[in-house]
Amino acid sequence: MNQENKINKRILKGVVVSDKMDKTVVVSVEDIKQHPAYKKRYRTSKKYKAHDPENKYKTGDKVTIQESKPISKEKKWVVL
Repeated sequence: MNQENKINKRILKGVVVSDKMDKTVVVSVEDIKQHPAYKKRYRTSKKYKAHDPENKYKTGDKVTIQESKPISKEKKWVVL
């Protein structure tokens, strides 16, 4: 049993915002947070670079990404 099977990998859902790179898509993941003092809910978003080996996802597609070992300097996610 290798080390990867023991670690729980994070899975996120988001929308592809860029597919201009080869075998890479940029996925925007939205989250709703609550302010600790004022209890107001607000929306935040973060962009992740994800590996897309077949270049099959285009801008606007809804995708699920999973954490993986680093593929490059900024790419640490894989499109499922």
